[in-house]
Amino acid sequence: MKIICIVKFVPDVDNIRYDFENNALDRSRVRLILNPDDVCAVSVAFQIKDRNLDTSIEVVTMAPVSVKTYMEDLIRLGADQATILCDKAFAGSDTYATSKVLAAYLEKQSYDLILTGTHAIDGDTSHIPAQVGAWLDLDQISGVTWVDTEGIDKRKAYFKVDKENEVIDFEVKLPAILSLSRESSYKLPYIKRTEIDRDVSQSLTFLNKEDLNISECETGDYGSLTKVVATHTREYQKKECHFVRADEEGIETIFRFLEHKGFIE
Repeated sequence: MKIICIVKFVPDVDNIRYDFENNALDRSRVRLILNPDDVCAVSVAFQIKDRNLDTSIEVVTMAPVSVKTYMEDLIRLGADQATILCDKAFAGSDTYATSKVLAAYLEKQSYDLILTGTHAIDGDTSHIPAQVGAWLDLDQISGVTWVDTEGIDKRKAYFKVDKENEVIDFEVKLPAILSLSRESSYKLPYIKRTEIDRDVSQSLTFLNKEDLNISECETGDYGSLTKVVATHTREYQKKECHFVRADEEGIETIFRFLEHKGFIE
């Protein structure tokens, strides 16, 4: 069984700090992480492989060369192949152009199942999985919270989707695209100590627009259909911070604050 996981590396938004003096994000300490929903997608692929040893996993991303080390770590975790679609012409691509680049690669590959995340925390449009499905003429389902990793085979997959008010069981014929939600709580394992320094360069491939037979006008700013009409800068104000002592006066201050906010009566 061949599984392809489409992944994205995003800024660790939980640790982004705001520079109130300059009214800008402090990017000096920003690091990239694997998008949380994509973590679940890759984790499902690994679980399927654990139960079916003949399973092959490939992770694919459209990103700059700088994500090389992150993709190498996914190979060390258990992926068999990693592919980075990178070209200066891809910069500035909207979801339409991005999905077109991904589909240009995928349409030339053989696979039984494509796994993705549902949302990306740096954009949250949730367009990419559905658009890739449209380009490839595949069924695509978002919001997947559970996959039957034991019963899956090359013909069909069973899974659950959380529709807020109810959890629905689904069966889909393969190949198809299943998009995981972080609410599924699938987790990646840690890299084994013996794998940390393993040379995985032979399992990593870089492809540009020529390799994908995509012209510059089909991607980047040229190929993006999304047009920004106007932008504005949001003004942030630094909130005041009050310190109180752990004494009766401090307790009274906290009590009055909570009472004012309506938390207590």
